[in-house]
Amino acid sequence: MRILHIETGMNLYGGALQVLYLLRGLHQQGSGNILVCPEGSEIARAAAPYAEVRALPMRGELDLLFGARLVRLVKTAGPDLIHVHSRRGADLWGALAARLTRNKALVTRRVDNPEPGWLARLKYRQFAHVVTISEGIRRVLLKEGVASGHVSCVHSAVDLDAWQQPCDVDWFRQEFGLPEDARAVGVIAQLIPRKGHRFLIEAVPRILTKVPGAHFLFFGKGPLETDLRGLCEKQGMGDRFVFAGFREDLSRIVPCLDLVVHPALMEGLGVSLLQAAAAGVPIVGAGAGGIPEIVRDSVNGYLVSPGDAAALIDPVTRLLTDAELAAGFGEAGRRIVEERFSIEAMVAGNLEIYRQLANQ
Repeated sequence: MRILHIETGMNLYGGALQVLYLLRGLHQQGSGNILVCPEGSEIARAAAPYAEVRALPMRGELDLLFGARLVRLVKTAGPDLIHVHSRRGADLWGALAARLTRNKALVTRRVDNPEPGWLARLKYRQFAHVVTISEGIRRVLLKEGVASGHVSCVHSAVDLDAWQQPCDVDWFRQEFGLPEDARAVGVIAQLIPRKGHRFLIEAVPRILTKVPGAHFLFFGKGPLETDLRGLCEKQGMGDRFVFAGFREDLSRIVPCLDLVVHPALMEGLGVSLLQAAAAGVPIVGAGAGGIPEIVRDSVNGYLVSPGDAAALIDPVTRLLTDAELAAGFGEAGRRIVEERFSIEAMVAGNLEIYRQLANQ
């Protein structure tokens, strides 16, 4: 079976990294892969051992020339199926290319942003099937009127081996300027409103009264950085926060964290939470979107109400002061990832859908 994959992300994280895992797994299963991606994208280089890479010029989501090139490429390649992976124009052009070349296409949806029901029904009728990365996203589509038989959930995956490495404590403290008695809390998310960083910042003064050694590291970039820094300074806590930006060495960093907090208002699934769980780090997360599919309350972390800063105080404090509890939650998180979020399970789930569509 030859599958033509379309991924238009430029950087190799999030959805693009999931596509790379899928390509590698399908290649090992003997499936033929063709990857269409933008020129200069990181996945173009990384996927070369597992796919025929066709890097095309792409200037924005509505690039008509990209659409025309894609149609010509599909006609030439003659795939059995087209798998559209990215929203950045790929859903529009992938659906159009499939229709014009009389190919079947499926699309993976990775976000839980609500849409008008009429738009969701119109958009997803263009595809033979829709794959969501969480049950939370699937519920959003069903609520918007997409037929239940048209949508399947195949969870995103994490590379377990990459995250199960020992912490270099001395390097970690030096890298982020932390004292020896620091308790390190990480938030791994874009600095955008729906990720909810401000709720943790609001909770920190009361957390510090119970855990004086707590320090908070924000990993990610985004338009809210200036505002969030200002909020920290306003509360007189600027020295307790590290804005670390985007890091390519998170697999080295995360095992050194004492706790990961994810206070998001909306979240499709939360791959950073999979990474934390794989590293054996307990989690405090908001009960939004697909987060409860990773964070099981009182098993590998705690769930709180989205947007409730005060609700973060007790669970964060508890996990920073009870080492035995935190270690038990960490071990439980590893087991959850191994059972439900392995690369093998993700590849098998997508492959089963391919086979079903090919036989229709």
